[in-house]
Amino acid sequence: MNIQLLGCVEAHTPAGDRIVLPESARHFLASLAWRPNHFVTDETMAERLWDHEAPQHPRQTLYVHATRLRKALGCGAEPADGIAVVRRRGGYLLAVAHETVDLHRFRTSVLRAKDAERAGDPDRALRHFDEALSLWRGDPLSDLNSSWARSVRVTLRHEHRAVLTGRAELGMRAGRHAEHLPALQQLALSHPLDERVAGLLMLALYRSGRQAEALDHFQLVRSRMVARLGDGPGPSLAELHGRILRRDPRLDHAAEGPGRRSFGTHAVGHPAAFTRDPDGACSHRTPQSA
Repeated sequence: MNIQLLGCVEAHTPAGDRIVLPESARHFLASLAWRPNHFVTDETMAERLWDHEAPQHPRQTLYVHATRLRKALGCGAEPADGIAVVRRRGGYLLAVAHETVDLHRFRTSVLRAKDAERAGDPDRALRHFDEALSLWRGDPLSDLNSSWARSVRVTLRHEHRAVLTGRAELGMRAGRHAEHLPALQQLALSHPLDERVAGLLMLALYRSGRQAEALDHFQLVRSRMVARLGDGPGPSLAELHGRILRRDPRLDHAAEGPGRRSFGTHAVGHPAAFTRDPDGACSHRTPQSA
């Protein structure tokens, strides 16, 4: 069984076949799979599904949703065959191995990547980052539109961006600026006010022999920030701009030793407080079963 939250909410059989779920069952499943084996009260579930517009008999309606979900998944009300939608007094939980849910496989791969990075093994770290990113099928919970689903999307978009940025920064420290340049360009398009992304892109362009483009990107970011935020880039990005302008030779070298930032990326700065997230789209690509 594979449960997908990183895209449209879906469930797949071990053979990879998509299980047809009605909208109410998808929302119910997403709420439980967000934290597998964690008890969700009826009140919390009702708020997640209906915001403040619950039906006249919410507990009975939740019971119907749970029954429909069990039928679709072919599971029962008690743990068996690896998955169950369990009713406990006052709420529900999804009894399932964490790795059944793509979100939790994503987070596990990210943790492994960070462990490998701390151990000084950038190649293994990059492989784990790639494993994590391969699980994304679109905007999380993209077919759900409750307040809770929108909040979850914001959280997971930030996690996704952090992984994309961390992967690119790790690649830069390994001297792979050309390899990660396209991803940084896409990140900069999606998050035009993120100073960390802007700095990494400027550095990648500079190390690729494209100094003029690096300087032009700084001016583009600066004009956007002044127009939207009423202020220019922070001191770290401004310093990097000056060093690129002077052709500081230390910008050409990656870090030596595990867990250290390069001299060049050290001055990049931190993500800006305001960013723009692109809208995601539903995708029905069939993921690998867990």
